[in-house]
Amino acid sequence: MDFAIGSKGYESYCGTSYASKVLGISIGTVQGLVERGELRAWRTNGGHRRISLKSVQEYQHRHNLHPNVLIYGEERLKVVVVEDDEATRLMLQTNFDRWGLPLNVIMYASAIEAMLDMPTLHPQVLLTDLVMPRVNGFDFIKTLTEHVSFKSMAVVAMTGLRPEQVKAKGGLPEGVQLLHKPIDLEWLRGFFGAIISVRQINQRLQAEKNPATT
Repeated sequence: MDFAIGSKGYESYCGTSYASKVLGISIGTVQGLVERGELRAWRTNGGHRRISLKSVQEYQHRHNLHPNVLIYGEERLKVVVVEDDEATRLMLQTNFDRWGLPLNVIMYASAIEAMLDMPTLHPQVLLTDLVMPRVNGFDFIKTLTEHVSFKSMAVVAMTGLRPEQVKAKGGLPEGVQLLHKPIDLEWLRGFFGAIISVRQINQRLQAEKNPATT
């Protein structure tokens, strides 16, 4: 399946899940706002709802809502997780919370849902399953890594497939980390920790290079 990402019109819209996180309300409440015309939205030919990002921001201003930390906490490592198994999503979120790392994690149950929000989110890390219904992780990763906007994004592919099975399905783009299930949580924690450390070092060097003027 082909995805149209990065076009001017596409980047002006977000999905229902993303809008709910920005506004700090449930997906059902977002759907109600759309039905009442308080949020501008339309549906794709495939039946997926897209919501005007500008209308979401306008709703924030009208109701004096504070920006959600998941969207604006740029000092945190922004991670998108795409996993169709609910138990795995819950297990990952539980461990992310336990680790205490500066992470902003946004969970999706399907690649289609995540793809809709990727141009707006621009995460530093993508953690995705490979075997999923409708759009699998192979196509999802291939589409993103071919787009210039996501060239610097770290990608980890989770799978129960054996290496030869992954290869038989076309393999993965260069640089993608393969994480076999059951998931090695210590490895994943170290992976996040390493990226966070590098970002902190770069931020410190940048601050020293451009000190604030008084």
